[in-house]
Amino acid sequence: MKKFLTALVATTFLIGCTSTDPFTGEQRTSRTAIGAGLGAAGGALAGLLIADNRKGALIGAGVGALGGGLIGNYQDRQADKLRAQLQNTGVSVTRQGDRIILNMPSNITFGSDQAAIRSDFYRVLDSVALVLKEFNQTLVDVYGHTDSDGSDQYNQQLSERRALNVTQYLISRGTDRRRFYVQGYGETRPIASNASAQGKEQNRRVEIQIAPLT
Repeated sequence: MKKFLTALVATTFLIGCTSTDPFTGEQRTSRTAIGAGLGAAGGALAGLLIADNRKGALIGAGVGALGGGLIGNYQDRQADKLRAQLQNTGVSVTRQGDRIILNMPSNITFGSDQAAIRSDFYRVLDSVALVLKEFNQTLVDVYGHTDSDGSDQYNQQLSERRALNVTQYLISRGTDRRRFYVQGYGETRPIASNASAQGKEQNRRVEIQIAPLT
């Protein structure tokens, strides 16, 4: 029942944000609604957009699993494509074993203390979605992080809203929602010291980790 209600709320919200393209007749999700509206809805949905069995659902739907030597080559090609698409955007692309990690600092993704996606960051997420759709044999984990300013509860909720908004936008651009796992970590996983403004800026981020479907 909980999963049903979650899916119903998410679907209802997205339907309310759609419009018909006058040139193609296709239904499109409003960028403004995704960026701003989900900032408000994110608190209710945060932590619920989680698949219990992503691998099973995707393989059952006909998405082929990767194995053996194919994994490294597949991830190499995907990482190269992401680097080409994200060059000079401020998003870093790194490899950690078979995983690809995209680090999206808050100074280019969100306004200060905000969960709504900045309008100039839409094109960056469009590029990410383009690659994710091409390399669909992967699982996508989206993690939100904050600095240490503010209460633990506030930072936890802010990190969840940011991660969820990024996820929902990628889904709205055609990425299969069954591939995603969404998690907010608040201030608990810093990558720099919170004692300086520069360190805090590094800690405010959204990370996307892309793992092969095996």
